[in-house]
Amino acid sequence: MNREGLDYFYKVIEGVEKVFRSNTDLANIIVQNIERIVNRLVENLGQDLKIKIMNFCGTHEWTVTHFGLRSLVPQNIELIAGPGCPVCVTPSYYIEEVLRLALDGVVVYTYGDTYRLRTIKPVKGVRSLSEARSLGADVKVVTGLVEAIADSKKHGKDSIFIGIGFETIASGYAKAILSNAIPNNLKLMSLVKLTPPAMRYTLDIHRQELPVKGVIAPGHVSTIVGAKAWQQISEEFKIPIVISGFEPIDVMISILKILKQLSEGIYGTVIEYKRAVTWNGDEVAQKMINEIFDVVDDAWRGIGFIPKSGLRLKQKFKSFDAFEEFKIKELEKSDWIYDLSPGCRCADIILGKALPTNCPLFMKVCTPSTPVGPCMVSIEGTCSIWAKHGGKIAIEIAKDLSINIG
Repeated sequence: MNREGLDYFYKVIEGVEKVFRSNTDLANIIVQNIERIVNRLVENLGQDLKIKIMNFCGTHEWTVTHFGLRSLVPQNIELIAGPGCPVCVTPSYYIEEVLRLALDGVVVYTYGDTYRLRTIKPVKGVRSLSEARSLGADVKVVTGLVEAIADSKKHGKDSIFIGIGFETIASGYAKAILSNAIPNNLKLMSLVKLTPPAMRYTLDIHRQELPVKGVIAPGHVSTIVGAKAWQQISEEFKIPIVISGFEPIDVMISILKILKQLSEGIYGTVIEYKRAVTWNGDEVAQKMINEIFDVVDDAWRGIGFIPKSGLRLKQKFKSFDAFEEFKIKELEKSDWIYDLSPGCRCADIILGKALPTNCPLFMKVCTPSTPVGPCMVSIEGTCSIWAKHGGKIAIEIAKDLSINIG
């Protein structure tokens, strides 16, 4: 993001803060209702009650952390982050393969976060695309596939676009292919991950310890897949799932809706983010995605293979496929190895099994300026969020709401 973009971003955030901080009456009502329901649950279930609520979007984790929402809920509520960062879960192997191409003269288009993503194995002495660029590789940071298309048409050289993202971005890739907008010299490396399979996988892991009692589902993804995508998971795990917007009040209301279901002994999928999400989602986008991509078992960094959790181009669209063009071997289950640096706990943090502060590298050798793990690289990574925004205005907000957080 350029300086102008950053300035605009910070102005938006400043505006959201002002709205949230000025709307203390509504915030107080929500907090009081949360406390009332939790107190009732404690009376029925005991003082040791712990209510684990997981969010599945890096932007939700940013909102929770930046605005200090953990300080506004009772201690019985544990707000944890889930696998809501596509860059964080991209296997090192695929970036290593792109590094080889970049150092052999292929033009590489990438998002800004992926540009700094470090690999486990060095390729000709480099571990990231930023390092490859410093050695003369033609690596270009772009905002998306459209920008890569426009630039690649100018030079005509062999090029690759690293297609990282969740369902939100997949429809854009699909439309570009269906519109025949991608030039012959540019190939798409689809590393798209699917969120519902990751949610199911993560919730199943937590069953073995303290189960997750409710989920704040991703708003952006849900605009594409619709609320219907979460209903089966809600029924399978018998937990409430609320699709939330991204403003602090949105998230607080979503927490309240989860608690309300728990107090009534019911569960289901609810849309809080009604201004953007519908039950069926964007059916046109879904149709395009289904036409272009096959659903595959896919590897998640530090975690391993999750069934039916990735998208690859169908055989009929192999002319657009970077795997086909550049003879990149797909990572197989038998080939996958743990791909995090020694001591890095990104996998546990991604799965909500640990906090960034539980990692021995956090803010020691692994910092925003010197990231070791992928969770510190991406702006959607929990470690990056905690490092940059943790507790930034929590005490001030709590003071505004007359809440004592110690």
